[in-house]
Amino acid sequence: MRIDSFTKYCVVALVVFALLSVVPLITDDISILDMGIVICAHGLFAMSLNLLVGRTGLLSFGHGGFYATGAYSFGLLMQTGAFSIPAAFALTIVFVAALSAMVAILCVRLNETYFTFLTLAVQMLFYNIILSWTSLTGGDQGLLGGIPKPVFLSVDLVNPVHLYLFCSAIFLVCIVLLYQITQSPFGYTLKMIRDNTERARFLGIAVNRYKVASFTLAGAFAGIAGMFMALFVSGAYPSFAYWTMSGDGIFMIMLGGMNTFLGPLVGAIMLITLNDLTTIYTDHYGLVLGSFILVFVLGLRRGLLDFIIEVIRDRRAPRKDNKKHPASPKKEDLQ
Repeated sequence: MRIDSFTKYCVVALVVFALLSVVPLITDDISILDMGIVICAHGLFAMSLNLLVGRTGLLSFGHGGFYATGAYSFGLLMQTGAFSIPAAFALTIVFVAALSAMVAILCVRLNETYFTFLTLAVQMLFYNIILSWTSLTGGDQGLLGGIPKPVFLSVDLVNPVHLYLFCSAIFLVCIVLLYQITQSPFGYTLKMIRDNTERARFLGIAVNRYKVASFTLAGAFAGIAGMFMALFVSGAYPSFAYWTMSGDGIFMIMLGGMNTFLGPLVGAIMLITLNDLTTIYTDHYGLVLGSFILVFVLGLRRGLLDFIIEVIRDRRAPRKDNKKHPASPKKEDLQ
């Protein structure tokens, strides 16, 4: 019996989760588990942004706004005491998706340049609302009072191991869903829109509707990433909504590669590791980080995973050509 591709992805995700579950058994170092949660949050954020940048061809500098909306919405729902964590998760996803759809309807009608500027303006609007609505958001102090973490289904998110496993599991589910989206007819239609928008319109594709759908999905996944971070820090802060958050997402995509599905995740791991190393060994964080990214991008001219995949393909190509066109026999052999 032939197994469909979705089942294969689920099996791979289960295997990866089993491997990640071994980490708490190997080490008692909580910092390793913390780093895993941060990678889940930033990796999912970068991969959701790449659904716009790499798949649809829309450069958004407002993606951090939905990351922050997810964090604040989830935190506020939990502070009411009326919702369990799964219920708050579900309601937050619906709210962030609805907000993303409204912003998308406003932005996708513009060309690429004005689209980018408008998304940046929307994110800064979110940032200023967070700062000014002190009674709700805590202003520049962040969401005050922490985030309650009631036990559900024997899962206690106050326990660092439970939180690590919970974030890892949800992260892998999101990765499988994102991969399924990119490999579906919907995903290939987005790729057509990215490569040639006018051709897509000529074929009768409702380009703006597909862009709105892509923007909405990307915003929803970014909201989930924001909830990861809210659980990790037990709060939410205005820096989540600042434009540099979207800039970090672009950096992750550039470092890892936008043309390979897992490229943004690789970029997130690289950026987080580089952040930790530079803050430990030097005070000149911005100078070191900027120099590394500049040299890396100019040297490879593409993301790391894109570069590796291209090298592998180039090495395999001559072998395939040799098999298709075997060398002709020499005259000595014929004689």
